[in-house]
Formats: sequence, structure tokens, C-alpha cells
Amino acid sequence: MLTKLKTSLAAAALIVTGAAASAATIVEIAAGDERFSTLVAAVEAAGLAETLSGPGPYTVFAPVNDAFAALPDGTVETLLKPENKDQLTDVLLYHVDDRMLTAGQIPQGSMYVKPVLASERLCIKASADGVMIDDGSGQMATVVIADIKASNGVIHVVDKVLLPGTRPNCH
Repeated sequence: MLTKLKTSLAAAALIVTGAAASAATIVEIAAGDERFSTLVAAVEAAGLAETLSGPGPYTVFAPVNDAFAALPDGTVETLLKPENKDQLTDVLLYHVDDRMLTAGQIPQGSMYVKPVLASERLCIKASADGVMIDDGSGQMATVVIADIKASNGVIHVVDKVLLPGTRPNCH
């Protein structure tokens, strides 16, 4: 009986923990995870924290700190300067879709996705090997963790900062 009670309490704790985690917004989840500290600093510098804390839904392709560190030296520091806020905002909005797109909703093959940065497109390629994102830069981003659910959308963790510019070929 005591073992059953402990098991039930542990299950209840997991359910409550899961419910609490899913009640957090995209910004709250990112701010609570050290792997996204550069992304969070960029979102705050661009003035997008309030927007991405709003009702959504949003899909965010969230680069980890290592992805920002892989950019050419000085890129992040330059983007974070107040005079470059518009450019920083464009880069960040290139990582956001204004609908909830879970990994299960991405069909096998290739498809264009229109990020919030309306003038641009991303090409998402799904296969048995996983999900890759082509931003036209010649280097693919890999979704390393999919479907972190938030109260206002979903986060897919990527290993590369997506850069607007050349429209990717999605064939």
C-alpha cells in the first residue's frame, strides 16, 4: 500500500510539473534555460520579449548559445548594439512562425515556411533522420530538440542561427 501511494505521489508530481512547465511562455522557458542566454539577451535587446510572451501561437526555432558563438567574431556584439536593433529584430523574426508547428505536423520531404519576417522564406526538410532547416546560407540547421511546448506555442531547438538573405532552394 505504501509503495502504491509513493508511486501515485510521484506520478502526481510529474503531472503537476509537466502542467507547470507547459503553462510557461516561450520567453519564460528560454529565460529559464542557460543554453538560451544569448537568445534571451537578443530578444530583450530587440524589444521582442513582450511580443513572444503574448498569446501566440508561435513556433520558435531557438538557437542555442553555441550557435551564436559559431557566428563570425563580433557578430553578436554588433547586433546587440542599439543602433543595430532593426537588423537584430529581422534576424530574430526569421526564427519565428506565427502558428504552432509541431514536429508531427511537418510532412516528410521539403516545404517552405514563411517566418514572421514576411519578406523571407525558410525551407524545412523532414526525413527519417530528423528535421533540417535551410536558410539559404549554404549551411543547414538541425533541429536537435523538438516540441518543447509552451503556453503560447512550441520551441524547436536548433544548432545554427538562421540568417535572412538568399532564398533557399526547397527541392
